[in-house]
Amino acid sequence: MRVLVTGGAGFIGSHIVTALTAHGHEPVVLDALLPAAHPAPPPLPDAEWIHADVRDRGAVDAALRGVDAVCHQAAMVGLGKDFADAPDYVGCNDLGTAVLLTAMAAGGVRTLVLAGSMVVYGEGRYDCPRHGWVRPGPRAEADLAAGRFEPPCPQCGTPLVAGLVGEDAPADPRNVYATTKLAQEHLAAAWARAVDGRAVSLRYHNVYGPGMPRDTPYAGVASFFRSALARGEAPTVFEDGGQRRDFIHVRDVAAANVAALEAGAEATEAGALTAYNTGSDDPQTVGGMAAALAAAHGGPAPVVTGEYRLGDVRHITASSRRIRERLGWRATVPFVDGMAEFARAPQRATPLRPAPVP
Repeated sequence: MRVLVTGGAGFIGSHIVTALTAHGHEPVVLDALLPAAHPAPPPLPDAEWIHADVRDRGAVDAALRGVDAVCHQAAMVGLGKDFADAPDYVGCNDLGTAVLLTAMAAGGVRTLVLAGSMVVYGEGRYDCPRHGWVRPGPRAEADLAAGRFEPPCPQCGTPLVAGLVGEDAPADPRNVYATTKLAQEHLAAAWARAVDGRAVSLRYHNVYGPGMPRDTPYAGVASFFRSALARGEAPTVFEDGGQRRDFIHVRDVAAANVAALEAGAEATEAGALTAYNTGSDDPQTVGGMAAALAAAHGGPAPVVTGEYRLGDVRHITASSRRIRERLGWRATVPFVDGMAEFARAPQRATPLRPAPVP
C-alpha cells in the first residue's frame, strides 16, 4: 500500500513511517520542516520525501498521485500558552485538514487515518454514588486556587469516582486545541459521507517515547518532565500529582496506525468515521509518572507545586476495548519499560515558541 503520511518528519509521524516500511508498505512523507518547528534539520525519513505545507493545495495534489491511503498526522499540538494561539491552531489543524480532504476527494483517495486525541472528551468518565454517571463542568478557578482539584458531582457535590471513558462518551472540548481536534473529526466525517470514503480517528492518549520534542510549552507532560531532567532540574508536577492519565508509547501508536490502515472495511464502514481510543489501558497518575521517569533517569526527584493551568482536566483515561476487539491491536510496551527507555532516549530540539507545525 502506498501511504501519504502528513507531518511524517515529526515525532509520531516518523515512527509511523518506520512502522509502515517494516510492514512492507510504501510511505510518502509530506512535511514543511518550518524552521520554528525544526530549528535543526531532523533526520529525514527513509521514504519518498515532499517538502511542502499541508495547506498548499498544489503540493498536496502532487503528493496524492498514486496514493492508496492517507495517514494525517500534521497538526499543531498541545494546550498552548493562551487564547492568542487560536488562529495558529485553527489554521494549521482545521484549514490544513480541509485542504487535504478536498484534494483527496478530487484525487479519488478514499481511505483516511486521522491523528485524533482524547482531549475531545474534556473530563473523563465519572460516577457519583448517588446519581451514577455524571458529567462535571469545567473546574472553577477558585476551587483550583484553593487546592480543590477533584471535580464534585454537579448535582449533589459528592466526590466522584473516575473511570475509563469510551468512544461513545459525549464530546466536550475544554480548550482551543481540543476544539480543533474535534473539528478535524467532523471534517473527516463530512468528507467520508460526501465521497463514500472510510475514515478512522485514533484518539491518542498521552503519547511519549524517543524523539519527543523538548523545551516547548506545546508538548505533553511527559516531554515537560523529560526536558527538565535533561537540564538537571526536578520535574515540576502541577496540582497534587493525582491527575490520572493513560501514557502510551509512540511505537504502540505507530502500530495502531498500521493496524487501522490494514484493516480496511473492518476498521470502519464506508461513508463514515469511526473513532478508536488508543491508549495503554494502564492508567497512571501524573505524579507517579514523574517519579518513575526521574528514578529511571537518576534524579532529581519531582517537586509537587500545587500550581494549575486553566483548561487542564483532572482525569482522562481510556477504554481501548473497541480497537482491541475490532482491529486486534493492543499496547505492548509496559509502562515501567517505556519510561526506563524514555528517560535516556534523545529528544528533538524545539524552540520555546514554535510556529504551527504542518
